[in-house]
This record gives sequence, structure tokens and C-alpha cells, in this order.
Amino acid sequence: MHEQIYARLQVVARAQRTITYSEIAPLAGLDMERQEDRDRIAAILDEISRHEHAEGRPLLSAVVVHKGDGTPGDGFFKMARSVEVMQASDDRVTFFARELGRVHDAWRQ
Repeated sequence: MHEQIYARLQVVARAQRTITYSEIAPLAGLDMERQEDRDRIAAILDEISRHEHAEGRPLLSAVVVHKGDGTPGDGFFKMARSVEVMQASDDRVTFFARELGRVHDAWRQ
């Protein structure tokens, strides 16, 4: 697991905020203009949220959003479905809002 990104997401969650992909990518030496780097950040975030889910916590990567629309990328929703936190019938916006709230509640100081 990428410890620096994991630690930063915890700080963001404790602050009850979100962070953009382009803000966290440099922590791993990644450039969001490059497709292979976007794929790598998706894999890092997937690993973090799977770890959190295994520990009984909400999906921490919910705090990472696109700059434009303020929502996570498709990979977040795919991962959420694969660990059965999100059901096929769930609306993406509603699910995201609920999961972000759960993350903020879990990490609140």
C-alpha cells in the first residue's frame, strides 16, 4: 500500500474534506495527464479502500474526487460494487454522498 497517500487520505477524512486526484497524484510521482499514471492512482486507491473495507471501515478513497464535478471516478464505483458495498440498483450520486458521509463520520476526531 502507498503509505504517503494513505496517510494523506486519513488527514483529509479527519478534516471532513475531499481532495482531487491531481492533488494526491504527486505524492506517488504521478501525472494525471498520463493515462498510465491515472491507471496507477486508481490501483493505489483501490488497494487502500479494499484494505479499509477488510478492516470494517468505509471506503476511504471516497474523499478523492474529480476537480470538475466533485465526484469519484468510475473505478471507485466499480470497486464499491466488487466488495458489495454498492448495489447494482444504487444511484451513483446518492451512494457517493452516503459513503463520503460514512468516511467522514468514521475519521472524525
